[in-house]
Amino acid sequence: MHRITGKAGGDSLIEMSPTDSFNDDTNGYSQHASCSTGSPQHEQSPLSRKRALFLKFRSRIDKQQHSKDSVFFRDGERMIDFVLSYVEDKDGERKQERRRLYEANLVNVGLELETEDKSESEDGKTFFVKIHAPWEVLATYADVLKVKVPFKANDIPDNSDMPMNWLSTPFRLPEHIMHPEPDYFTAPFDKSKSDFFLIDDKETFFSPSTRNRIVYYILSRCSYYRDECGDRDKKGIKRLLNNGTYTAAFPLHDSRYWTRSRDANRESDRYNLHKHWARFFCFFKEQPLNLIRKYYGEKIGIYFAWLGFYTEMLLFAAIVGTICFIYGFLTYDDNEWSKEICSEEVGGNIVMCPLCDKKCGYWKLNTTCNSSWQSHLFDNVGTVFFAIFMGIWVTLFLEFWKRRQARLEYEWDLVDFEEEQQQLQLRPEYETKCTNRKLNRITQEMEWVLHRTFTDLMGKLLLCWATVTLWISLIIACIIGVIAYRLAVYAAFASIMKDSATTNLQVVGPYITPQLATSVTASCINFVIIMILNLMYEKVAVWITDMEIPKTHLEYENKLTVKMFLFQFVNYYSSCFYVAFFKGKFVGYPGKYEYMFGSKLRNEECDPGGCLIELTTQLVIVMTGKQVWGNIQEALVPWLMNWWGSRKARNHPESLYSRWEQDHDLQGFGQLGLFDEYLEMVIQFGFITLFVASFPLAPLLALINNIIEVRVDAWKLTTQFRRPVAAKAHSIGAWQEILNGMAVLSVVTNAFIVAFTSDMIPRLVYMYAYQPEGEMNMKGYINNSLSVFNISAIPLENKPDDGESPSWFNSSITTCRYRDYRYPSGHEKEYHHTMQFWHILAAKLAFIIIVEHVVFVVKFFVAWMIPDVPSDVRARVKRERYLVQEYLHNYEVEKLKIQLSQNTHDDCTCTPMIYPSIPKHEVLSECL
Repeated sequence: MHRITGKAGGDSLIEMSPTDSFNDDTNGYSQHASCSTGSPQHEQSPLSRKRALFLKFRSRIDKQQHSKDSVFFRDGERMIDFVLSYVEDKDGERKQERRRLYEANLVNVGLELETEDKSESEDGKTFFVKIHAPWEVLATYADVLKVKVPFKANDIPDNSDMPMNWLSTPFRLPEHIMHPEPDYFTAPFDKSKSDFFLIDDKETFFSPSTRNRIVYYILSRCSYYRDECGDRDKKGIKRLLNNGTYTAAFPLHDSRYWTRSRDANRESDRYNLHKHWARFFCFFKEQPLNLIRKYYGEKIGIYFAWLGFYTEMLLFAAIVGTICFIYGFLTYDDNEWSKEICSEEVGGNIVMCPLCDKKCGYWKLNTTCNSSWQSHLFDNVGTVFFAIFMGIWVTLFLEFWKRRQARLEYEWDLVDFEEEQQQLQLRPEYETKCTNRKLNRITQEMEWVLHRTFTDLMGKLLLCWATVTLWISLIIACIIGVIAYRLAVYAAFASIMKDSATTNLQVVGPYITPQLATSVTASCINFVIIMILNLMYEKVAVWITDMEIPKTHLEYENKLTVKMFLFQFVNYYSSCFYVAFFKGKFVGYPGKYEYMFGSKLRNEECDPGGCLIELTTQLVIVMTGKQVWGNIQEALVPWLMNWWGSRKARNHPESLYSRWEQDHDLQGFGQLGLFDEYLEMVIQFGFITLFVASFPLAPLLALINNIIEVRVDAWKLTTQFRRPVAAKAHSIGAWQEILNGMAVLSVVTNAFIVAFTSDMIPRLVYMYAYQPEGEMNMKGYINNSLSVFNISAIPLENKPDDGESPSWFNSSITTCRYRDYRYPSGHEKEYHHTMQFWHILAAKLAFIIIVEHVVFVVKFFVAWMIPDVPSDVRARVKRERYLVQEYLHNYEVEKLKIQLSQNTHDDCTCTPMIYPSIPKHEVLSECL
């Protein structure tokens, strides 16, 4: 790869394509490096410029010889665990003083620092502070954070071999990638008992992800003031980043992503992840979750484990949904009601009443022929089966995920982690605000607590939730605006298309109707509004969550999750809820129409084929648009930002490009990086569960998207972003409860969609109770489902204007039809609902009650039958706890014997030490 440099003005750099290569020396900086640089900031003479270049080049080659792509200090021995970068400002005395005090305090707590001068950076202005955590610091904080480390090899045989296991061979990855570390029994690290654990090499005992997590824990709590100052608010790397003292803080990647490290002393996990995980052509392969966990930490690992499991389960839903769609396609010719709509004898002779006032004319039923056929693809008997199936599928998904999660908790040493998360990993922002100390009843220790008065607490809660309510109200207002657009534009489209103006368009012309044009344009507008509101609300949600000052990171994420999800739920699903449960339900009838909020805009009617096809259209546009936009935003935007930032640097190649500069020039993985990924998938989960009865192909679209999503997320994390700080997480957090809530709600929504949005129940009632010939068929259904109205009784304000009705309409036509079950004019119950209407309503309610009870009973039975924790995992957890107790007991006994034997000739009568410092682990191992 050719070194890319830019002007001193600040062009950022990115790692170029793997086809480029450095012309470097594996033992040190290349002595044949190009001396060309970008344009200087100030004009210099040729002689002074040559001298400056020579001094810059000499300062590099005079360093101790080590690889330019090294993750070690200049001595080649101490590993770089973290990097801070900063740029000196002209008026930066205060920042310089903060940095001096902060770095001095870091040294005081035991960290080792090494600074790269700005003359060594390619932009000539950025300083890099490299941080190394020695063994004593790591051991101390591993004890504080209760990091679990191995003390004995796992002796439980693996009985996970499945019959016909050879069939999965094409989907497997190499063993050293899937299981990069041996399997051990582990226990929380105790510095005073360090010889109890299996420590072969102190430098590699803690994984890089654990090391950078410990260092970040220190950075987040180290102050940048003098001890006598006592300002508790001046603490932590986050504040220093926010006020511009430092420009970035990040751990290093261990190598370039397209080639292995040339340093034999370090691993190339990033290269392995890119080769076996982040490439799209690996989409059919299993994910190397253990390697992801080792490199990025448990929090990112658990996300990809959940995403992979969700994608696997989607395969079954996609297969069943596709079968239901194919069933609708194969029964195309058996669709009797569509044949009646399309026929000249029935549909061609039925004159329908205007769908809007003034601008809409009379129309014949057979103009909806195409939409009727399309509706049958999704509105058939298979839809009922698929709605019930998805209610059971979502339960199986959640229950099997609990088992998978329990297994990962054990394998990744996350059992009993939540308590540690709550007690030990407080947010620095919370700690700096604490003013009082309080006795913890569990630990019996005094701890800092945040003093909040009742007035202050209620004021903040009121402000926070008032803000959330305001934004949700804004969404509802936007949805009402879109509805008003539908009503106003439908009249315009109806007037324009009254003479079939679109039939001249090839292929799609005959399919474009006023209903379709209105639905598609309204859905697109609604999608744009959704995207704009999302961008605005994200910052508002973070602001109000910060204002609440949550105690722990887990509490912070849970509060933010609730606020964001409530907003996103209303934002994405409100338009679908309107089409599914409100459109066409409050229309009235000719002469007594219902209007929106007393305006002149008449409430929308459903197409004679039903509102289900419009719900399908809305779902496809919003769901597909969100997925496409999400992938573009996730993959293309970071790449373009990196590419654009280096646009001026491509003309000035040099051979030196240090590991910290390469990572510094990548995008930062922000605070909401993983949060946004979860939110995207949970919103998608809502689309495929809440409204799946209207679109059985939704799981198939979600499956295709997720196959791409896994590799896109892996690619951007491995190649386009700095290495995130590792963090622990034992589950997917608050998202689990959200998924459970959506699973329950999906049963209700799908039952209502089948009952009230589709025409399934009215057809069944007609076939079984109102078929005039008593046969089990749908002949005559269309005529039966349309009521009759006398045209002469239509009020003047509802009648079409002159010229709006088609040419075939004349005075001989005295009645029009509309979609409802009402008595005709002249009947003693004129325009009141018929008995058939009440029979259909009773059948709909009965269907909802029966389906909900059946699905809920099956769901609860399945949940009861499937234990949350596999039996073998429970056994392993119990054995590990037993071994910890037994080995610790033997350890203490043997140490006591050794202590007593050392004191046999002493006259000291004091109590022997329980935890002496014994350097030899082998002695105790033999005793054990």
